[in-house]
Amino acid sequence: MPMKQDPEILEAALIGLQHKLGEVHARIAELRDRLGGQPTSGRASTPASTAKPSGQKRTMSASARHRIALAQKKRWAAYKAEQGKPAGAKTAAHKKLKRVISAEGRARIIAATKKRWAAFRKAQAASAKPTAKKAAKSTAKKAPAAKASAPAAVTAAPAAE
Repeated sequence: MPMKQDPEILEAALIGLQHKLGEVHARIAELRDRLGGQPTSGRASTPASTAKPSGQKRTMSASARHRIALAQKKRWAAYKAEQGKPAGAKTAAHKKLKRVISAEGRARIIAATKKRWAAFRKAQAASAKPTAKKAAKSTAKKAPAAKASAPAAVTAAPAAE
């Protein structure tokens, strides 16, 4: 029974085979170089046969890097000119000025903060007072009950012996 094959599996197989094909082309090119550099028969040269061996690191001369840098700067200058921005200088519109608060505004903020803290402390003090009163009331209520239960505990203790 034929299996339904997933396209991802087929793509992975294709990539693997292409890799092997590249290795085969590289070996063929190596053998041809040993034989004296015979040209390929009717085919265009493959990238694997023209590429340098992977062990060698490619370097770029200083003059080539300089030419590339100048070309890139030229492209950016053209792009910025197209956008209407001067190349190399920021406009005053892009700089944000630091905001400064007036003495009057600062005084209002300080007064409002003090007012909020005073209200907060007043609310804390108000909520602390009822709990202190409740604690005093509950100890007063428990005290007579403790006296009443004490003789019962004394009478119950000899019975337990």
